[in-house]
Amino acid sequence: MSRSARAYAAWAVVCVVWGTTYLAIRIALETIPPMLMAAMRWIAAGVLLITALKIAGQRLPGVRSWPALTLLGILLLGFGNGGVVWAEQTVPSGLTSVLVATVPFWMVGIEAVSGKADHLGPRRIIGLILGFLGIVLLVWPQLSVEGSGGGFFGGVISSQLAGIGWAIGSTYARRRGHSDAEDENVLATAAFEMLLGGIVLLLVGIALGEPSRLAFNVRTSLALAHLTLFGAVAAFTAYAYALKHLPVATVSLYAYINPLIAVILGAFVLDEPFSMRMAVAAAVVLVGVAMVRN
Repeated sequence: MSRSARAYAAWAVVCVVWGTTYLAIRIALETIPPMLMAAMRWIAAGVLLITALKIAGQRLPGVRSWPALTLLGILLLGFGNGGVVWAEQTVPSGLTSVLVATVPFWMVGIEAVSGKADHLGPRRIIGLILGFLGIVLLVWPQLSVEGSGGGFFGGVISSQLAGIGWAIGSTYARRRGHSDAEDENVLATAAFEMLLGGIVLLLVGIALGEPSRLAFNVRTSLALAHLTLFGAVAAFTAYAYALKHLPVATVSLYAYINPLIAVILGAFVLDEPFSMRMAVAAAVVLVGVAMVRN
């Protein structure tokens, strides 16, 4: 299999597996506090990968690269995944996945701020407006529901902070991959990002007093195992590989597919509501994303 074919296969893994993680996160949150849940997932995944690579005799990133990998861990996992986990405390899993689909918007914005983006033509401007209107249509009625406004709105904001962190991290990872890190082992760098990002999430969880609320049952333990083995070890390493060998805009297309899987699973497994209004709003968001992406 050629490198290009492997990159697209890795992208397909990301599309499917990450679509299932929204449901798993929602289930895991039933007994496990958000930051500790994310921390355990990424630390365990990082340790597993580093151990396997060490046994296989693979070269691991040197100490000089740890600051950059820590920054990537904070952006991609601390903000990116941590924001999603925090959001799912108050926002249904399927709806969270649609909100997170705005990542390409933030990628375009980050590129524009850095001066590396193409000119924002009429198509992109219309796409930005459509995406914003879709989000408003998606979340506005929920904000007026008694007792859900504050927490729900906080979850929406958290989902967008996750998108910003993920966009900055992905852009930085892509540029870093084209410079002095070109010869690094993709699996090794991903493993260290997981471990270092997980440690940061652990510190945040401890600071928030989450250990006193930590509990497990069979259902949440299986969800955490799925997030660790499939969502982290398999899909995150696949994402890192795809990001190194495919354009950022192409990789970001997973944001179209994840919501479809997440919404279906949320509705059938957790009986989450999904009305015609939400379907139309989600479609508007995704059309806007399609128009904005590079």
